[in-house]
Amino acid sequence: MNVRSLLLARSVPINCSRQKNDFEDLIHPESREPNIPSYAERKEENADVKRARLTYQSRKRGMLENGLLLSTFAKRYLNTFDDKQLQLYDQLINLPSNDWDIFYWATGVKPTPPEFNNEVMDLLKKHVQNEDRQSRIMQPNL
Repeated sequence: MNVRSLLLARSVPINCSRQKNDFEDLIHPESREPNIPSYAERKEENADVKRARLTYQSRKRGMLENGLLLSTFAKRYLNTFDDKQLQLYDQLINLPSNDWDIFYWATGVKPTPPEFNNEVMDLLKKHVQNEDRQSRIMQPNL
C-alpha cells in the first residue's frame, strides 16, 4: 500500500452508529470500582480548624463549577457560621459522592433531598442566584 492509498483510506468516513447504549457492556464488579472513603464527622475539630478545612475543600472540588461556586460561598459565609451551620455545610460538601448533585441542587435543576434541605442549602441557593451580580470567574484569595 503506498502513501496515496493510505491517505485515501483515512479520509473514508466510518459509520459507527450502534443501536444499543455503548455503556451497556461496562460491568463494574464491586471489587473493581474506585473506593470512595465514607464520610466521618470530625468531632475533635475546633471551629477554626473546621473552617480552614472547609475553605480548602470548597476550593478543591474536582470540577470548576463547584470550585467557583463553593469557594465564593465559603469566603462569604464560613466566618459567620456557628457550629451547627459548619456541621451542615461539612455534610453537604462531603456526604454526596457526586459533585454534580451538589451543583444541580444548588442551581435548582434537581430537587434537594430532605437530608440536605436546610438553612445552609438555602443560603447556597441564594448565593447561586447572585442577585448583586458579583463577578465569580476566579476563586477568592485566601
